[in-house]
Amino acid sequence: MGSSADRSQTVAAVIMEVDITKFTIDAPRWDQSTFVGRLKHFFNITDPRTAIVSEKELDRAKILVEACRAGSAPPGTSIEQLHYAKKLYDSAFHPDTGDKMNLIGRMSFQVPGGMAIIGCMLQFYRTVPAVVFWQWVNQSFNALVNYTNRNAASPITPSQIGVAYVTATSTALATAVGLNLYTKKAPPLIARWVPFVAVAAANCVNIPMMRQQEILNGIAVTDENENKLGYSKKAAAKGISQVVISRIAMAAPSMILLPILMERLESYPFMKKIRFFHAPLQVILAGGFLLFMVPVACSLFPQRCSMAVNSLEPELRDSIVNKYGDKVRYVYFNKGL
Repeated sequence: MGSSADRSQTVAAVIMEVDITKFTIDAPRWDQSTFVGRLKHFFNITDPRTAIVSEKELDRAKILVEACRAGSAPPGTSIEQLHYAKKLYDSAFHPDTGDKMNLIGRMSFQVPGGMAIIGCMLQFYRTVPAVVFWQWVNQSFNALVNYTNRNAASPITPSQIGVAYVTATSTALATAVGLNLYTKKAPPLIARWVPFVAVAAANCVNIPMMRQQEILNGIAVTDENENKLGYSKKAAAKGISQVVISRIAMAAPSMILLPILMERLESYPFMKKIRFFHAPLQVILAGGFLLFMVPVACSLFPQRCSMAVNSLEPELRDSIVNKYGDKVRYVYFNKGL
């Protein structure tokens, strides 16, 4: 990485060369009001291949996006190049702050990171030490993802992060270990589903705890033109609940259907001869599920969430009505991922 002065010179050099175009880089490429439109969008920005793009290329993509936002683009730049730059920008930089997100916390890392963890949780579920270790790894991964994709307008302190991490990890471990012991005499397939129950329970704790400031103090809401209207706890609750549902849906197919598939496969003689391949196979299959479920789960609800003014807290609702009358009927906010 070069110095800030070098980066400023690079940006200046890019902007000096640009020609004014009619291309608006922040205009949605696909209709975000429909599930299909959002699905295309998230297939684009959760593409795991963007996780291995170099830091320099990401920085160049940001320079190009910012230059285009300034009203122009470098001569000879194609629409495809601008779309690719925006893809890299959306995959690696936070939508609220524009800061580069850590690699593990990016949604584009959900497939490679999640497939390894889910595959191992589903394979090593028989002993308590294995359950404890892989649930701890999963919650550590989730905590980093939740923090990275929070609504940045609501800061969280290190102590709050610690409490959220410990609480979610404890919930996952208690659920997994308790059910693991409880299902010792249950059919093998039931025991294979224990990791999913633990993951679902932990998500219901981890995400709200990591974003507790939004619940306690409210989340910033705006009108359709991005004019700030105030803070709403109800909007925060709506956004966080949607994220919880999305995260559970993201893991559900692989953690519910994969155990059924493996239960069937492991009954064949040839599979009994290659037990060493069971764990890698589950990791690969989990990756196949996540490759589709990450964008599908992210698409269940709009990223820019909306809420009727009438559904807000009385104080905020009255403030908006007194100032704007019936001109503002909906408020908007970033629900996070």
